[in-house]
Amino acid sequence: MRSLLTRQSVRATSRFYVLRRPRESFTAQCSLITSVTLEKASPVPRSLETKMPSLDGFLQRVRECNTGLEELPTLTPFLVDGKEVGKLKPRFVEQVRRFPEVFVIEGEPGPSGRVTLAADLDTCEKRSAKVAEVLQVLRSEGFITGWRDELYPVVASFAESPLLLVERAAATHLGIKAYGVHVNGFVRDPAGSGGLKLWVARRSLTKPNWPGKLDHIVAGGQPHGLSCRENVLKECAEEAGIPASLAATARPVGAVSYLTIAANGYKPDVLFCYDLELPPDFVPTPQDGEVSEFSLKPVEEVAEIVANTTEFKTNCCLVIVDFLIRHGYLSPEQRGYLQLVAALRSGDCS
Repeated sequence: MRSLLTRQSVRATSRFYVLRRPRESFTAQCSLITSVTLEKASPVPRSLETKMPSLDGFLQRVRECNTGLEELPTLTPFLVDGKEVGKLKPRFVEQVRRFPEVFVIEGEPGPSGRVTLAADLDTCEKRSAKVAEVLQVLRSEGFITGWRDELYPVVASFAESPLLLVERAAATHLGIKAYGVHVNGFVRDPAGSGGLKLWVARRSLTKPNWPGKLDHIVAGGQPHGLSCRENVLKECAEEAGIPASLAATARPVGAVSYLTIAANGYKPDVLFCYDLELPPDFVPTPQDGEVSEFSLKPVEEVAEIVANTTEFKTNCCLVIVDFLIRHGYLSPEQRGYLQLVAALRSGDCS
């Protein structure tokens, strides 16, 4: 052989190091390998298979995110610049029918009809300004509540430029895609058992939505003008007092999606998931009044809460289940595994 090839598994990076040194002895090459600083691999977490042979509880939480779909045949497509960007309930169609200089109703309400914007509203700026006027009227009449003074982009898919910008409180009424970021703040057992704990927030009782429910350490809607990464940093600081240097270590790990038809409209939501490993001595602190307290719970306990109760804010359950799957707490041996994996992206993940 012209060269000597050795292959040794090195735990430090979970990769194979390949050495090609024809003029060195095998012993010398081995000494090079052993001089690498090795890290002890983290043990694989204990599966919840024994405690939970069936995943029915998790599947039920996912179903609770995807409700009201029997109303789909009653919704009217909302198109902007020839692209469908939302769906409107019949009640909202009748509201915007009062503003023909902005909203154009074509055909009967329902899937065969459609709602568009006036032809002279041919830029994002023009559309945003005129639609905002309508939304302010509906707000003054009490039809739109929970005003945030936060703009959401109206897009057919995440990567596209916004066709217009609308107040966040109107997103569900217009049936537009809404995006968010959810952060799993976890702590690794310092004893080296491989076990993980999750920081869990308790929502303030004064919150208009889901008061008192359990939540992620950090989560928030994705507004216009911020990247997902910037939004994670912002929400980490505002909600949990996590410094930017630590928040910047959050890793994007995927997305989940769901589709709900709620009382006030259509919600085709996509949540970007992040994992943030926190030091054992770090304690998050409520900052903006949205969280009443934080608690650190073993992952197994969090899993049981999700599977057996409705204590968590509904969409948080999707992100937690995704975390459990990715970290090996749920396994293919449990009944319903593939069904659960598929159900985490029940909405249009685009």
